[in-house]
Amino acid sequence: MDLVKKLLRKFSHPPRRARADEREAAQRTLLVSNLKKFQKIIGYSIRNQGLFVQALLHRSFLQRMNHPRHSNERLEFLGDSILNLIIAEYLYQHFPTAEEGELTKRRSRLVNRRALAAFAKDISLSDFILMSPSAAQSIGKGGDTIIADTYEALVAAIYLDGGYDNAKKFVRRQVQAALKKGLVLTADQNYKSMLLEYAQANGLGVPRYNIVKQEGPDHDRTFTVEVLMNDSRKGSGSGKNKKEAEQAAASKALEKLR
Repeated sequence: MDLVKKLLRKFSHPPRRARADEREAAQRTLLVSNLKKFQKIIGYSIRNQGLFVQALLHRSFLQRMNHPRHSNERLEFLGDSILNLIIAEYLYQHFPTAEEGELTKRRSRLVNRRALAAFAKDISLSDFILMSPSAAQSIGKGGDTIIADTYEALVAAIYLDGGYDNAKKFVRRQVQAALKKGLVLTADQNYKSMLLEYAQANGLGVPRYNIVKQEGPDHDRTFTVEVLMNDSRKGSGSGKNKKEAEQAAASKALEKLR
């Protein structure tokens, strides 16, 4: 623990600096005191503590404290490639008759931002990320980018700390658990139909979809759609056309309702 405390002290300004933001201080304390808990959650025994501190460091935390240390972005870059390899190997073994195109589709569904965020949420990763209050608010409002990127950095940290086999065990365990719980899907799904069935079975009325925003030029427009049930907003999603945005909104609504 001494190493972690020493590393975290380096992320602060000298004593002359005004008292640190309470949330930042709480995050530092949480990381130090709960490192053993974090190990249990991810199912991996950490050797190089500093490596995992860096994996949990979002750039907003360092920018706020005006510190030159590196955030988790380099680890995120490495983790992206490792994840793609692990998932490709997993699908190759589990779908022996699938053609290249189908395998590519399935992989994209397991490594996209939504899937990585689902993996991250399943291990409560956001509880351990060092970030600014505004970044934390974006997660609270449903933003997936930070936790998805941090998940990639975590995979890289496990790989560098314990090798490919340990990284593979961690990712496969998460993928299998997420598939079992229905948090992610590898096959094509009609989320609007699934939401309608869920709504009818639970007396929630018929879902209604409204376009709330259209952005970009005509040749590259992005639609944002919200889904309402009994006049209550249940989710929103974006896409390059209305149908895609409605499917994304229905997916978000199902995730929230379940």
